Amino acid sequence: MKTRILVTAVLLVHGLTYASDSLKVDSLKPRLIAASPSKNVRNVNGILFKYFDEEDHFKPKKVNGLGMGFNCMGIFLPPLMLVTLQPGNWNLNGGYVIVPREKMNTINGLQLSLINMEPTVTNGLEINVSSNVNTYAVTNGVSVSPFFNLHHEMKGVSVAPLANIGQKCRGIQIGLYNQCKDFRGIQIGGWNENGKRKLPLINWNFKKQKVNKTLQESNQNQFNP
Repeated sequence: MKTRILVTAVLLVHGLTYASDSLKVDSLKPRLIAASPSKNVRNVNGILFKYFDEEDHFKPKKVNGLGMGFNCMGIFLPPLMLVTLQPGNWNLNGGYVIVPREKMNTINGLQLSLINMEPTVTNGLEINVSSNVNTYAVTNGVSVSPFFNLHHEMKGVSVAPLANIGQKCRGIQIGLYNQCKDFRGIQIGGWNENGKRKLPLINWNFKKQKVNKTLQESNQNQFNP
């Protein structure tokens, strides 16, 4: 009797372990169509439909294709910012937290969203109505918005009628108001600010700027206490 109980227990543990391993392997299989939030999706070769994955349970995903965000908050944010904020207050200097790449979504292709609230690296074209709000955002390529662009890191071209705001930028900003502290490239717009100077119409900087290491270390410590 004891032998049967022992054998049954061993088989049960083995079955649970196999099921767990199968679930992990299944989560790594590329999906043609997937949704976020999702606990069982990691790779998508096709389309990812995003709403908003809460930070405490966020599972980063790799998308080769199209990432589409449908959070309706993105419709109401632009007029709210126009009413409540002045352009000089649109910045990313409020103690942002640097997020490691392995803990961010990666979209290789096109990100098309009302608003992006998930930490994301976009390699390609990004089109957001309300850009990237309350999240760490990196874009390598072209970013276009009908209102404003917010990026912590940007390499390429950022175009928005109202404002382009960045923390670390390499390339071109085109908009009514352009701001980036760690900037190398050209800014074209009504008013342009970078770590070197502030000018109307056109501004530039092609030299390496000093980075506030104390701020970087503080941000990293916030993420890795």
